[in-house]
Amino acid sequence: MPGEYDVEFVERGDREARFLVRGATPAFANGIRRAMVADVPTMAIDEVRFIENSSVMFDEQLALRLGLVPLTTPPEGEFVEDDVVTLSLDVSGPATAYSRDLVSGDALVTPAEENVPIIELKEGQRLEVEADARIERGQTHAKHQGGVAVGYRHLQRVEVVGDLEEFEDEESRIVRGVIEDEGELLNAEEFDNDLAKRYPGKEVRVEDVPDAFVFHVETDGSFTVEELVTRAADSIEARADELEEAVQL
Repeated sequence: MPGEYDVEFVERGDREARFLVRGATPAFANGIRRAMVADVPTMAIDEVRFIENSSVMFDEQLALRLGLVPLTTPPEGEFVEDDVVTLSLDVSGPATAYSRDLVSGDALVTPAEENVPIIELKEGQRLEVEADARIERGQTHAKHQGGVAVGYRHLQRVEVVGDLEEFEDEESRIVRGVIEDEGELLNAEEFDNDLAKRYPGKEVRVEDVPDAFVFHVETDGSFTVEELVTRAADSIEARADELEEAVQL
């Protein structure tokens, strides 16, 4: 795959980014999106042992909340699917138990977000648990989906083709995502997604660039956007290699 695609970041952050991929087909764009959501393994709490729970919430509800707390996922090769990392939590009221109160037995696996509220405890209430985290893929459960918001759309090219006729009413023309204007990439939010504000008094033509897609990716903090995209691409390559080997047998 190296050299086949041209990638350019429009907005770049650790947990949220927009980037443009040129030279891709719709099938590949959808494949990489699905891989980011379902195929990249992440750590998540899978089993909870309650030592004491005198809160107003049932054990099952608290176990669900703990399972949805994002955990940092170590580099590939550090853990396999049968490995377990144990985390503990012990909070007494009056206080609110947050994700930062989870103490991990391994420094590589910790809460990715410190301020996720778990339960508010009143005076005399206590929550003490032990939890086992395992690595698994998003296709098995939503708690293992490191890509919490992954989408893409065609890059749209905008061209000014003339002036509006005199006295012609200027109507809003809404576009979303990223547009290309004379080779420059622009986020449509910069002009309130309205081409009439970007090109006042002008008549414009908008067309999809057939082999160019803009991805908007947000992670839960399990890893960075770049790691998520890279691991998704690796998973597609691994599946392709498996298929090639199977065909040759």
